[in-house]
Amino acid sequence: MRREARVNAVARTGVARVLAALALALVAFAAAAAEPAPSKREWAAIKGVIDAQIVALKKDDGAKAFGYATAGLQAQFGDATTFMQMVHAGYEPLIAARYREFLDGAVVDGRVIQPLRLVLPDGNVLVALYTMEQDKGRRWRIAGCLLAPSTVKAA
Repeated sequence: MRREARVNAVARTGVARVLAALALALVAFAAAAAEPAPSKREWAAIKGVIDAQIVALKKDDGAKAFGYATAGLQAQFGDATTFMQMVHAGYEPLIAARYREFLDGAVVDGRVIQPLRLVLPDGNVLVALYTMEQDKGRRWRIAGCLLAPSTVKAA
């Protein structure tokens, strides 16, 4: 009987630990889900960062453009020269666009996404989907950009 009581106590302790871990996970999930969307001022700051990077890209100022990226993105590319090679190889529409317009940003799965409509010289339209993150100083930085085709055609 003593052995059975000991086994039951161990089982109850294990169950209690699992329940405690689940409770902590739920609290963490609720806290993440409750993260507020950026304020109007923050959306303006996000757009300002994207605009400033595009201006730097158009001037071929790699150091300045690279400075708007998150630390993780900077670590991935290592230096401004490599970053600019990537931009010219896959993101030339950001530089070549004859018109650009910010669309409404959104928080999707906890990620801050700022879309930017790009009208290319040939009339094709793309949407640049910027993923934004705040650094330790709470400044907005660009964590990534995805170029996607748009169903809209420019006039």
